[in-house]
Amino acid sequence: MNHTAKSILITVSGEDQPGITSNLMNIIMKGGYHISDIGQSVTHGLLSLSILLDISSSNDNDFPVLKELLFASKTMGLNLDFKMIEGDNHYLNIPFHNFILSCVSINNIPASFLYDLSTALSDHKINIHRIENIGKPSSFNSLEIYTRTAKDIDWISIKNKLMHISSKHSIDIAFLKDNVYRKNKRLIVMDMDSTLIQNEVIDEMATVAGFGEQVSAITKDAMNGKINYNESLIQRVNFLKGLKTSELEAIFSTLELTVGAEDFITSVKKLGYKIAIISGGFNFFANKLKTKLRLDYAFANELEFEGDTLTGRVKGTIIDADQKEILLKMIAQQEEISLEQVVAIGDGANDLPMLSCAGLGIAYHAKDVVKDKAQHSLSHGPMTSILYFLGIPGIID
Repeated sequence: MNHTAKSILITVSGEDQPGITSNLMNIIMKGGYHISDIGQSVTHGLLSLSILLDISSSNDNDFPVLKELLFASKTMGLNLDFKMIEGDNHYLNIPFHNFILSCVSINNIPASFLYDLSTALSDHKINIHRIENIGKPSSFNSLEIYTRTAKDIDWISIKNKLMHISSKHSIDIAFLKDNVYRKNKRLIVMDMDSTLIQNEVIDEMATVAGFGEQVSAITKDAMNGKINYNESLIQRVNFLKGLKTSELEAIFSTLELTVGAEDFITSVKKLGYKIAIISGGFNFFANKLKTKLRLDYAFANELEFEGDTLTGRVKGTIIDADQKEILLKMIAQQEEISLEQVVAIGDGANDLPMLSCAGLGIAYHAKDVVKDKAQHSLSHGPMTSILYFLGIPGIID
């Protein structure tokens, strides 16, 4: 026995059952030993339990606690290994950040994805501490990978690599700070067109007005950040002159919610989240969606009417990229919550400031220019995949 050892690392493994931890803790407690660290996990019914005992103050060179733990483990049908640890672990003294990689797949997660992901993490000196399957017991489509990173990590490089892996395997990945705000979000703010709904409403309106192709081309350039948003909106709304309220009502009846949007909203509302639309579209439609989905806020541009007919002009301040960020901060202030507790979801270049200032900004099935600049992106699954990014294991019934 090495008399200079300061700690014993005990590892217990085998078929899980109630009472294992209790029995082992009873032995350690009676022996008067101090626990320095502990970790326990169960995978498919098999237990892995590690306990680090501080023995620096012990005068007993035989450590009878080991014999008692070995006997108790054998009685319970478990295996027990131990290792003597000398001195401090230098690794534990290195400055680090804790992050969680949330991985969500439409189908089962393959070994090839885990190989690519673990290799990328290793290449960037990111250590995996724990992996948990957080989906339903019968599925293997969502993982949380707990990691420890050096403080000088090359964030741009690792983000680009993760985006490549996500695209290659069609599995969404979010690299999330493991802090008190991770599961303490309180406000969801989302864009409307091509985010909450599958349509670009202004394009639908222009089609009815007979200028679909012209307006669609301008919309595409605006959402990709190629032209000034305010100028593009004024230009596009001019094409809508003459549309009737009845035609707008008919357009609203054809709008389709994004896949998973209704289940996502229902789930987060059950948990007490507030939900807002902040859109560069039009309040005629945003307010109707607010009522239909029982949302808390809706902000969008106001179209000018003469009677029941559009004039082709916008009233008031245009909700552009800067206004979206301002409105998000205003709602957070109204709800008396930190920006770290806000989730922002959008797909266009005019959403980037809003995504950037939120604690969790997600480019949802977004344009490439948005995915490149946003904190996180979700490009493969339905909107309910965002629940896993929030630490919520799927739809809440």
